[in-house]
Amino acid sequence: MTTLLPVHTAAAPRARRLPSTGALPAALTDAFARPMRDLRISVTDRCNFRCVYCMPKSVFGRGYAFLDRDELLTFDEITRIAGVAVAHGVHKLRLTGGEPLLRRGIEELIERLAALRTPDGEPVEIALTTNGSALAVKAAALKAAGLTRVTVSLDSLDDAVFQSMNDVRFPVDRVLAGMQAAHDAGLGPVKVNMVVKRGLNDHEVLPMARHFKDSPFTLRFIEYMDVGTSNGWRLDEVVPSAEIVELIGAELSLEPIGAAAPGETAARWRYVDGGGEIGVISSVTNAFCGTCNRARISTEGRLFTCLFASEGHDLRALLRGGVDDEALAAAMGSIWGARDDRYSEVRATLTPELRAARPKPEMSYLGG
Repeated sequence: MTTLLPVHTAAAPRARRLPSTGALPAALTDAFARPMRDLRISVTDRCNFRCVYCMPKSVFGRGYAFLDRDELLTFDEITRIAGVAVAHGVHKLRLTGGEPLLRRGIEELIERLAALRTPDGEPVEIALTTNGSALAVKAAALKAAGLTRVTVSLDSLDDAVFQSMNDVRFPVDRVLAGMQAAHDAGLGPVKVNMVVKRGLNDHEVLPMARHFKDSPFTLRFIEYMDVGTSNGWRLDEVVPSAEIVELIGAELSLEPIGAAAPGETAARWRYVDGGGEIGVISSVTNAFCGTCNRARISTEGRLFTCLFASEGHDLRALLRGGVDDEALAAAMGSIWGARDDRYSEVRATLTPELRAARPKPEMSYLGG
């Protein structure tokens, strides 16, 4: 029997090449021949922000029942799942939440994941998406643990707008300080994600572009999505990416450039004068389902094959039931092999009633 991952000890983990099992091909592909290359792992369902498009206070108030600690995947369980995924084609692991830096001991998990190697002996990219609130104090330790880079969510530079969107009065200057700390620690290029919602922060598109032009940070604009059911999503609140590019390009000349990696979600544009680049993520108006190579693990261990999937597959039950790594790999391969998700491509064909009736996990539960 092939063991994909050695038992972790208290000693610092060594880089280990993970052999593929004979039961599955080295690279998993789904029903549309899309490979699994990117695994996003939600390490907590908790967040210290209450962003109005993700965790509104009306739903996630003081009485909201978050998962108990024993319901969360342990670091051993996360590392086992990640190890199997890396052995079968995954080259990038992204830690999400909730706010992943709220997970106690996150540096230890990063250290374990950074020790993984593909069957070819290559290191795995370890990324993390954060609201930036704890970066100023954690950036150096995250880098030392083996984190490759970070993406920071930042929806406005205007402090009043930013505080109204995070709804906990967290000041924008502290997020900017965290971003600088991440850059200084070598966690770059730091990407900055701005979710644009019409009537709320769309007036901040140009100020954000001006601010991050000629800087070491890469700004990306994300169309407001109908993730989950708590944010009251409406199509007329979506600002199309084409509109954003046109707005910025009218003042700061842009030209398109190619994708940096297969399955990249952002369409890239660079400033003609060499002042850097922006990206636009258009999952509503220009869906990229055809090249989507991302799988997601929820906080309590369910494998979701799409951000908009109606249900996940319980890997935690397999792990705690004593399954070995070969059987875990077979289960993950079977789930991915049956994957035929393309919700963003069919969204436009659904009536508002059908979209509203479709169950979807909340962003804070599954991660972005």
